Amino acid sequence: MSIGNSPEDDRPSVEEDDRPSVGRALQQARIDAGLTVEEVSSTTRVRIPIVHALEQDDFTRCGGDVYARGHIRTLARAVGIDPAVLIEQYDAEHGGRPSPTPAAPLFEAERFRPEPRRPNWTAAMVAAIVAVVAFVGFTLFSGDDKGSSGSVASQTATSKPSASPSANKPHDPKPEPSDSAIAAAPADKVTVKLTADDGASWISAKDHSGRLLWEGSLKQGDSKTFTDKQRIDLILGNAGAVQLFVNGKEIDDRYEQGQVQRLSYTKGDPAAG
Repeated sequence: MSIGNSPEDDRPSVEEDDRPSVGRALQQARIDAGLTVEEVSSTTRVRIPIVHALEQDDFTRCGGDVYARGHIRTLARAVGIDPAVLIEQYDAEHGGRPSPTPAAPLFEAERFRPEPRRPNWTAAMVAAIVAVVAFVGFTLFSGDDKGSSGSVASQTATSKPSASPSANKPHDPKPEPSDSAIAAAPADKVTVKLTADDGASWISAKDHSGRLLWEGSLKQGDSKTFTDKQRIDLILGNAGAVQLFVNGKEIDDRYEQGQVQRLSYTKGDPAAG
């Protein structure tokens, strides 16, 4: 028996010895609420193994004190008891809540340090694309002008290029077939060339089987050439305006303006059917 102290002073307080553990308190509250572990897990989204571990005071499966406090608070609310009392008891049994670490002065100083500017790759890429497009356009434009403007480039800056003769003429002169074109007509086929040299004319051309080769209006100065292995059948709406070349030879027959003619030509010397 100690001197100066009564026996009651050596005994632990009833409040502390009789207080259930955190896990036991959660388990008893769940049972009193008439809930199963599965129901608590479904309500709180805390996995069943962790609920069992917490009720056995095994907090190692929580992953740390922060998660353990969160699970205790969640389960306590689910079973209807005050979570603050259990959190305080947990902190007392596990060394208390860790105090926050003050921020270092270096962190405060560097928080306002401006970040280095990064190169603007988007602007550089756009500039490169514009340069490539400009170069390609300049190359194409220069290539197109070489054949048509070579003589103009050789003139002095004060001289003016002469106007094109075709600009002052309403129509081009009547095209004449060259000797090489006439000689190139194949001997084993029928070749008919029509030129509207004295006005426009409606034209219809069919092959030996009656298949339509072309039908439409031939404007003045325009030409059409048709080829078949046996026969070409023509309908000329304005025969007087059309010049004919059959198998490389010009047809001397001249028709009146507005006269409609139906003509057929075969291989060899031109012969109108």
